[in-house]
Amino acid sequence: MHRAYIYLPGEDREIYEALRVEADREIPRTKVNIEKNEEIIIEIIAEDTHALRAAINSYLRWIELSYNIMEVIEYGRTQP
Repeated sequence: MHRAYIYLPGEDREIYEALRVEADREIPRTKVNIEKNEEIIIEIIAEDTHALRAAINSYLRWIELSYNIMEVIEYGRTQP
């Protein structure tokens, strides 16, 4: 088994909830655990390096998308 961890500083509940939905899905050859304490910890366990790389890329894209959406929402709140 191959393993990778992604650590996100802060306690963004919105990011955690968005990623938790994805972690609950079944992905072939991959298992994902997500914890939230002072930071969000994503543990990716895969049967092979190809599955690990694909899962890491997916989670990094979802993280970036989540932060971008939060920026747009915050920007909208500050506009008259």
